[in-house]
Amino acid sequence: MSPDLSALLYLTSAVCFILALRGLSHPETAQKGNVFAITGMVLAVGTTLAQPRMLAFGPIAVGILIGGAIGIAIALRIQMTALPQLVAAFHSLVGLAAVCVATAAFFSPESFGIGTSGHILTGSLIEMGLGSAIGAITFTGSVVAFAKLQGLVSGTPLNLPLQHPLNALLALGIVALLPIFAAAGQASVFFAIVALALALGFLLIVPIGGADMPVVISMLNSYSGWAASGIGFTLHNALLIITGALVGSSGAILSYVMCKGMNRSIFNVIFGGFGSAPGIGGSGTKREQRPVKQGSAEDAAFILKNAQSVVVVPGYGMAVAQAQHALREMADVLKHQGVQIRYAIHPVAGRMPGHMNVLLAEANIPYDEVFELDEINRDFAQTDVAFVIGANDVTNPAAKTDPASPIFGMPVLDVERARTVLFIKRSMATGYAGVDNELFYRDNTLMLFGDAKKVVEGIVKTFG
Repeated sequence: MSPDLSALLYLTSAVCFILALRGLSHPETAQKGNVFAITGMVLAVGTTLAQPRMLAFGPIAVGILIGGAIGIAIALRIQMTALPQLVAAFHSLVGLAAVCVATAAFFSPESFGIGTSGHILTGSLIEMGLGSAIGAITFTGSVVAFAKLQGLVSGTPLNLPLQHPLNALLALGIVALLPIFAAAGQASVFFAIVALALALGFLLIVPIGGADMPVVISMLNSYSGWAASGIGFTLHNALLIITGALVGSSGAILSYVMCKGMNRSIFNVIFGGFGSAPGIGGSGTKREQRPVKQGSAEDAAFILKNAQSVVVVPGYGMAVAQAQHALREMADVLKHQGVQIRYAIHPVAGRMPGHMNVLLAEANIPYDEVFELDEINRDFAQTDVAFVIGANDVTNPAAKTDPASPIFGMPVLDVERARTVLFIKRSMATGYAGVDNELFYRDNTLMLFGDAKKVVEGIVKTFG
């Protein structure tokens, strides 16, 4: 394949990826976005395999078959509730791949056209040093995020002694070693950079609480993109540079938007300690032993049938119970009776950006009924029923009233302003942030304890 044709196909692939990002920005165009992404990736892989330097097709074919088989098996078995940790696991593989490619380029520079052993181009040394450092941080950080989301380790923040000074020392060590590596090109310096970066990735994510994981997943996505872009320079692959920059910048922008939605600092996400804000362990984390109003599916059905407007607030509990289809059935019955149904989505509901939107789309809930926090928050005061299904921290009024709460300052859905709040929850346990929800004890709140899917199905049966 000629260089000009390769450049044209790579450019076409890059345009497909840009269109894919544009499509994936809204549920209505997400399917088209996926089509563009698949098309771009097929073009990218096909063009790469057609390069004159590609000789070892056997190992490549084996790798594609093994990876494809694993991907198909995961796609067929994965539950929606496990998508966040799956994304974290995939991010770790991107970071590990960056480290492996940098290592291969360092020990076999001739194969990459960047010099000979002991005489690698200075620019290439800088590129592989940066790429491997960012990749190593992404790898261990994503592994920790996966372990927390999967429940292999506690989701609570783990604050080590001298956490921030230690992180700063590791970061400064990496920065100091990069010019030394660029000047000398020694293997010992390269592995020292990788080791420090691996440790830094671990220490950056360990102190972050589980409630902040959606932002962490987004930021790790950004890291993986920058790692890929850095290695793209080493490989002299324009498409990898462009694609990595797209992923890196879009992930960073999404992280910033989510931090703004949570009233958090983007710098805390980058430098670690996001979940260890002052106030943890204060009054916001104390469990209060107060009576609550408990109702049944029959009570909820009566209230819903006599309402004129209902706003549904989905959360991670809905994902766990897979209650979105039952919820759609309940909404259809109510709409048939003239009840206005809308859905309120918090930016960090669930455990990854867009988690709730995907679940609602899976149940074919109309997109024009789904609203973001800023669009619907002012309407709760004129709403008859706020139907909270499995959400917790994103509806907690303590975020507005309790300065000692670890979620204080985070914008939340003002569901307490509705005339009646129906709150489906398995128990009185705290949410992912470990904070007791003041909403449970409000006079206008009726708690519906049980599995979200079974409770909603019970409501639908009561409708007759």
